[in-house]
Amino acid sequence: MRTRFVALPLALLLSLPVAASAGLTKKDSKTLHDATVVLDALMSAPDKGIPQEYLAKADCILIFPSVTKGAFIVGGKAGNGVASCRQPNGRMGSAAFYTVGGASIGFQIGGDSTDMVMLIMNEKGVDHLLADKFTIGAEATATAGPVGRTATAATDAQMHAQILSWSRSRGLFVGAALDGSIVKPDEEANARLYGAKTTGTEILVDSKLSVPASARAFVDSIRSHMATAVAIEQGEKK
Repeated sequence: MRTRFVALPLALLLSLPVAASAGLTKKDSKTLHDATVVLDALMSAPDKGIPQEYLAKADCILIFPSVTKGAFIVGGKAGNGVASCRQPNGRMGSAAFYTVGGASIGFQIGGDSTDMVMLIMNEKGVDHLLADKFTIGAEATATAGPVGRTATAATDAQMHAQILSWSRSRGLFVGAALDGSIVKPDEEANARLYGAKTTGTEILVDSKLSVPASARAFVDSIRSHMATAVAIEQGEKK
């Protein structure tokens, strides 16, 4: 992931709109807001949340707030979410919208509405995230993530997974089996956010798109929380 940085030509950089996001829908804005709320909850209860070690090592984080169970069963667009990826300097980059759906996982996540969090742990996982779409359990290997303050009880599969996944219902994070779910970029929402058609690579990897004003609160929050996880992890290793 960190070797992927590619400088864009100046002319192309100047041609990319970076702040024109006035066209966001209410759903887009709610997704950004609710994803921040989920992230804050994840970090406020580390003993019952995602181990800091995995947050510190993750290449990307993908948050789907308020995924509805019924939508999975009928196979429609079950949830809208937002992702951010770590840049070569270690800082988290700008936001990209995604959707998740799939008929087979509705019975697994439980509840009427569930928050889902995915951590992309290595370059192969990032490759899937940048694709037109990917199916968990087919193209991409995902494992239910461990819960707790540390990852000391993690299995070998969890330690070497491309993607680790969790769900949150009634305030508690649990490792989630998400096989069958289809994740894809929300190209229309990303075009609304950046003012023109763009790609996941340009947003998440090339690090050449400035953060739009409407996504700044989410990006600031995710940068702060992920930096805290890195600092805690480094401190515990001393």
